[in-house]
Formats: sequence, C-alpha cells, structure tokens
Amino acid sequence: MTHEQIETQTKLPKAFLVGICLDNRQYEKAQRSLDELEQLAVTAEIEVVEKFIQNRKALDKTTYAGKGFLEDIKAKMEMAEVDLLIFDNEIAPTQARNILKTYRIEVLDRTEIILDIFHMHAKTKEAKLEVRLAQLKYQLPRLKKLWSHLDRERGASGSATGASRGMGEKQIEIDRRIIKDDIRFLTHELDRIMTQKITQRKKREKAKKVCLVGYTNAGKSSLFNRITGENVLVEDKLFATLDSTARSIVIDKGDNVIISDTVGFISNLPHSLIASFRATLKDVMDADLLLHVVDIADDNCEEHIVSVKEVLSEIGADKIPTMLVFNKIDLLGEYRVREEIFTDKYRDSVFISAYTGENTENILKSVSSKLNQSLRCSFLFPFEEQKLIANMHEFAEIINKEFTDYGVSVTAVIARENLYKVKDFMVETTGK
Repeated sequence: MTHEQIETQTKLPKAFLVGICLDNRQYEKAQRSLDELEQLAVTAEIEVVEKFIQNRKALDKTTYAGKGFLEDIKAKMEMAEVDLLIFDNEIAPTQARNILKTYRIEVLDRTEIILDIFHMHAKTKEAKLEVRLAQLKYQLPRLKKLWSHLDRERGASGSATGASRGMGEKQIEIDRRIIKDDIRFLTHELDRIMTQKITQRKKREKAKKVCLVGYTNAGKSSLFNRITGENVLVEDKLFATLDSTARSIVIDKGDNVIISDTVGFISNLPHSLIASFRATLKDVMDADLLLHVVDIADDNCEEHIVSVKEVLSEIGADKIPTMLVFNKIDLLGEYRVREEIFTDKYRDSVFISAYTGENTENILKSVSSKLNQSLRCSFLFPFEEQKLIANMHEFAEIINKEFTDYGVSVTAVIARENLYKVKDFMVETTGK
C-alpha cells in the first residue's frame, strides 16, 4: 500500500459549521452551541475547518441561511477543499435539498451528527435497535432528497402532459413503505425488550434503584467507576456512554442499591431520538433517586442543568427525587468561588471530584439518607383506585385501611422518594 493510499484511508472529512442567530442578545448562546457542535463533529470523526454564525431576523424558508451567505460559504469551501456544511439546528428536508441543488453543497445538521455518534457507540442489541429506529424516523420525511436524482437523470416518462409520475416518485413510495414496515418491526422488538425488562425487575429483590443522569461529558461514568469499583469506559468525548450499565452496591446502612450509568443528555436533543430510546431510558424512569451529575468547571453548567431537567420532564421522570452532584471541583483551581456560590444556591447538593476521589465518600451517605427518609401519611383514595392501593404494598408500609363514605382512607409509612406516586391523594403527613 502506497503512502498516498494510507493517507487517503485515514483522511477525515472536512466541514464548515454554521449557526443562525435570530436575536443579537442570544449571540453568545449561539456561539456556545456552535462550540458544542464542534465537539460533536470531532466525536463523529469529522475535521472542523471553520465556524460561522449568520445574524438574521428570520430563517430563510427555502435554504435556511441567506443566499449571499451561502454563495460566500460555497466559495470558501472550494478554496479550503471542504466536503460538508453542518448546521447547528435540524433543517427541513426541502431546505437541505434546495442547498444541494442550487449550490452543490452537501448538508448535514445537528441531528444527523448525533445519530452518527450514537451509531458508532451502540454496543448492545437494544441500543443498536434504538439507534436504527431513530435513524429511520429521521429518514422517512427526507426520502425525496435520496431519489430525486433519478428523475433528473432519466427525465419524466409518460404522456406529453407530464401527468405520469417520475421514477423517483415511484421509488419514494416503495422506500416509504419499506421504512414504515421496518419502524413497526423495530418498535415491536423494543416493546418486547421493555416487557422483558419490567419482568426482570419484578423478579429482582426489592433493592432501591439509583440512576446517574446529567449532561454528556459531565463525568457520570467516572463517578460510576469510583462508586462501584468498575472500569466502565471513560473518554473526553460526547456520548462516550450509550448503553446503560447497572451494578449492585452496599450503602451506608447495609442496604443493597442498584446504581445505573446512562446516556448523557444534550441541549436540542431531537424528540424522535428521546422517543426511540425508551428502553434505555427505562432505567431513569424507574429510579427511586436520580443523581444529577454536573460539570461545575464548565461555564455553561447552569444551562446544562436546565437542559437535563427538560429531558427528564419529557420522559416523565421530573417528579423523581433528585440530588445534584457537582463534579470536577479539582478543575476549579485554588479559589473555589463557584463552589461557594453554588453551595448556597443549590441546597442539599454534593461537591466532588470523581477523578481525585475528593468528597466521593459523602455520596453514598447522602444517597442512604435520601432513600431512607420516610413519612407517616394519611391518604384518601377514590373507590376506583383499588389497584393503586394494592400496589402501595410494594413501596410503602400500610398501617391502617378503612372504607368511608368519601373513599378509602389509608395510613402508611412511605419513603419521600416514593411520595410522588400517590401525592395526589395525600391529606396529611408527619415525620416518622
């Protein structure tokens, strides 16, 4: 193999990155988002040559960015021998098609880069199915872009009126049917996996479940390794962890706890991607306590906290008790002003370094305290909620139950982290 052949094989595709800013007051935020896109591109093994932000009052419905801007980008791409133009937001299929047709520029967007990274990092059958499902959902409205070249090459066939459909259009219908069938099959397979997971959990001993969540690259895997003594992959890359990993550990009072490491979240995470990863995110939704890991050394960490909370809300996990764990305090330097500010602002949070081990011994004590906080509560359930009352035996100690004219009155001792399951029917609470 010649030196030129080796160089060709290892050569990464080159890209320009583009962000659109519709409000000058949001320019710095657009810049930070573009920096994050650069990290995503590097993780996807794409060489970023340059980044651009265009200020606009509104998005161009035809090409997303403006005509003059794209003409300038086209010239710069040719000079720098750049292959790709990557937009920081999800662009419409018609916009990508128009840019390719008018400017001969190959366009990707943030969603495609994330999907590519997920494809690279998926290891288990479950994760691979979820990634494929997300890819198909993304591709479905974009089929015209894939097959329109057939009509350009062959020309329209049929009558002089042009009433006949082109080859591309026929192919689109075939592909759409195939993709919809694949989506149904993958959804069915993932539903089956979900059912298996639920069955497996019911068979397990009644161990409490703690789940690590947080913005991607916040240090969740490093903390998981520190707590469990495992050696889960740790990389300074976005989405280095994709498949969930769970281990059983013993905490402060000798209780067994199952702790899980999960995929990191990110701002502007596509809704279709969240929907496709139901099986993976099931660990989050079933947790008794969430440890929200935050990179305190990141200047944008408070924005990241908000982004994670938005995803938790979207998957229905926003009511699960959560403890903030501010990680990477070793990177704050000698003067930890931010730690002092956050200690006051975020009460009951923990400040640690998973890398050096500083303060990590306090985490399990805090977890034990959170999981074992119990309350004696009185509830009044409507008569039709008999199933929920029966299920309470799994997560609460029933002290008394009696039928009244107004419903079923129940007194129970229940851990704080489970209170959200029945809080709509609570009438009184006292400390245990």
